[in-house]
Amino acid sequence: MKPFEPLAPGGRGWRIVVDELVVSTRIGLHAHEYLAPQPVAIDASLHYRGVPAEGNTHELIDYESWCGRISAYLETKPHTRLLEMLAVEIAAISFAQWPALDAVTLLLYKPKIREGTRRVGVELDWRRADFDAWRAASALHATVSG
Repeated sequence: MKPFEPLAPGGRGWRIVVDELVVSTRIGLHAHEYLAPQPVAIDASLHYRGVPAEGNTHELIDYESWCGRISAYLETKPHTRLLEMLAVEIAAISFAQWPALDAVTLLLYKPKIREGTRRVGVELDWRRADFDAWRAASALHATVSG
């Protein structure tokens, strides 16, 4: 058995946890939200089954690369009206760029967006099959619409 390898094939494998990555982005439905970027905080759980070893970087999820890629995307993208769509975009980037990724859970929220709350947000929980189905449906829609 390789070091760190799960004992049984039914295990969930490894998980990278990103706790409260805060990035300014253009998001929201309300008129005042179009005026300037606002902070969005992201909690992420990135599941993979790779065997942690220095020679196996293609089988791993590098949390620094993931945080950098997602931050760069959010800081430069056009305005998105819904947190739900932003979650889908982040999940799609994650699956497309990291083939080792099996599943992702994302919690996106706007800190202190409403008086009386600490945060308001949405959660997306996708496996790779969900991403593949979404990608196929998007391609079909683009073909039919185009």
